[in-house]
Amino acid sequence: MSEQKKRVVIVGGGITGLSAAFYLQKAAREQNLPIEVTLIEATNRLGGKIQTVRRDGFVIERGPDSFLIRKKSMDTFAKDVGIGDDLVRNATGQAYILVNGRLQPIPGGSVMGIPTKVGPFLKSDLFSLAGKLRAAGDFVLPRSGIEGDQSLGHFFRRRFGPEIVENLIEPLLSGVYAGDIDHMSLQSTFPQFYEVEKKHRSLILGMKKTTPKQVPQKDGHGASKKGAFHSLRNGLESIVEAAEQRLEPGTVRKGIRIESISKQGNQNILKLNTGETIVADSVILTTGHAAASQLFAPHGLLEGLKEIHTTSVATVALAFPAENIVQDTEGTGFLVSRSSDYSITACTWVHRKWPTTTPEGKVLLRAFVGRPGEDAIVDLPDGEIERIVLEDLGKIITIKGKPDFTVITRFKDDRPQYRVGHRQRIDAARAELKDAFPNVKLAGASYDGVGLPDCINQGKAAVEEVIADLITK
Repeated sequence: MSEQKKRVVIVGGGITGLSAAFYLQKAAREQNLPIEVTLIEATNRLGGKIQTVRRDGFVIERGPDSFLIRKKSMDTFAKDVGIGDDLVRNATGQAYILVNGRLQPIPGGSVMGIPTKVGPFLKSDLFSLAGKLRAAGDFVLPRSGIEGDQSLGHFFRRRFGPEIVENLIEPLLSGVYAGDIDHMSLQSTFPQFYEVEKKHRSLILGMKKTTPKQVPQKDGHGASKKGAFHSLRNGLESIVEAAEQRLEPGTVRKGIRIESISKQGNQNILKLNTGETIVADSVILTTGHAAASQLFAPHGLLEGLKEIHTTSVATVALAFPAENIVQDTEGTGFLVSRSSDYSITACTWVHRKWPTTTPEGKVLLRAFVGRPGEDAIVDLPDGEIERIVLEDLGKIITIKGKPDFTVITRFKDDRPQYRVGHRQRIDAARAELKDAFPNVKLAGASYDGVGLPDCINQGKAAVEEVIADLITK
């Protein structure tokens, strides 16, 4: 590579773009690469869905609140930006499913709803005897024999029957993607279950063999003493702040949009809404799929990305004095069965799950509303959403008086749905770009995983591709 600096423009300042900028500059310094990085963000802040409210001693997440520890990239990023000491692990406790107006404990040994211990499953009141007998069919059913993609709903109903899916698997799995399991792609969301069936035939026996043994707690629920999630003591936005501070001066440009992209030889010409033009040797596009599709529409590219559906959700955080909440149930929160007549889809008892978020003598509840086909509630005024959430929660716990304050956050048409065929759509989009715009990379939550570590992994993978491309030129 010549010593003339190559310019890489990263479009979108969410966790994917931010981590890509950080790791590209890090690689350039360590490998002495003549690369100049510009990060362009349409809004006036970085972080995307990561937003933390710090108020009256509370640390409240508007968007994601944690990430899986076993996916290492977020932990590594926190350490790389100098805040590794702020990582905190969630407190463990019983989680519940709300079915028929009652909180039922998730059976011990459940792995994403799949039982690895028969005893707790048989004792559970989540399912009828008929439902349990149907689920036992997993021990004798043959492999599905389906090649290619299929929906999560079809896959799990075939193995366990409708009752186990509706009362346990659906609330757990749909909550991760805010999706409808009857459309969600098995291949793009939980391909490991397909592999377990392929190798072991029975999902129950296969998960039992492949799941690490858990250390039982005194309550006998079989949950691990150590939580599976990390967050940050001062909120997830602290990783955004720390990373931004470590970017080289002049890297970030906020409040600027890319209006068009064209190609001149091997370079990309980006026209900005400021009237400026930027010539980029490589572009990492970390916006959502809708923005990417719109940007390349004049070239007749990325039309397939329009097939990616989105849904809207809202989070409702409610802060109370501890004496205003009478809660007999131990645990850290619950999910709501889709058959239940509730508007909320889940609720975390944040003060229990993340004790560092809540001042002494206070309680913090975080409820979720909105699901595919039922997201009109997200458009209601704040006061109406708060009323509905309080009414729902009041059926489950005793609430005295009004909350000290409420933080409501809407994510409109924001959650990409990984529907059946998702992998093929993304592969086709990348193949189109490789032919027409070989120096443009797609990365972010619309493509290869919605979790924070998944997004960082995509950003780092794009950085490796960019470096490889530039070095060979």
